[in-house]
Amino acid sequence: MSIHKEIKKVTTHVLLEMKHKGEKISMLTAYDYTMAKIVDDAGIDIILVGDSASNVMAGHETTLPITLDQMIYHASSVVRAVKRALIVVDLPFGSYQGNSKEALNSAIKIMKESGAHAVKLEGGKEVKESIERILTAGIPVMGHLGLTPQSIYKFGTYNVRAKEEEEAQRLIEDARLLEKTGCFALVLEKIPAKLAEQVAKEISIPVIGIGAGGGVDGQVLVFHDMVGLTHEFNPRFLRRYLNLYDDIKGAVGEYIKDVKSKDFPNSSEQY
Repeated sequence: MSIHKEIKKVTTHVLLEMKHKGEKISMLTAYDYTMAKIVDDAGIDIILVGDSASNVMAGHETTLPITLDQMIYHASSVVRAVKRALIVVDLPFGSYQGNSKEALNSAIKIMKESGAHAVKLEGGKEVKESIERILTAGIPVMGHLGLTPQSIYKFGTYNVRAKEEEEAQRLIEDARLLEKTGCFALVLEKIPAKLAEQVAKEISIPVIGIGAGGGVDGQVLVFHDMVGLTHEFNPRFLRRYLNLYDDIKGAVGEYIKDVKSKDFPNSSEQY
């Protein structure tokens, strides 16, 4: 019997058990009540209220503009829908970097005002102090290494990270550091599959990949990409399970046609 089927509520401890039993962890983003309810009902293990809401919900080019209060709004909506999944919320850009006291305040604000279960932040040794401070309040922290979208202007590109030996070595060191500091899990984004597999084997906490191959402990995708609500974004790691962009556009087109031709509403659709 898989842990996944037995569990009524996913916790950080459950995820650790899943890793040790070799059971893969499923994770998707959600930003609102309706979608979160569907994703949770389907049996997802982790829901990430991602700062990718900045892109898919608000139409920004990067994840940088989204605010702490906006993240709390999205997280609160998700929390109201979810019964089973572990809910992790991204600490947005500017709410934790370079100031561990502010990091703690941001994390506490998210937990108190949204009711979520954990926070996620990007970076390695440069955010160690922030992670330690958040953990003192008993708030679980998920790490994020590799391509860290909040640092897009530093990288200047969304290309694969850690292809060079030096950066790969730094990533392994950072992963070990995050585990030692007390993170309960780690996201690895857009790095070579071989390197990601090595990290997952070397550390005892669950490693969730996005564009990091199949040798890790679980996978995460942005919900809107996975169901084809977005259609311009086509990275190699994305598998589209639906094509909702065309389906919804088609349905709207039908509705417009029926309204214009006076077909809608018909006699049975009125009082």
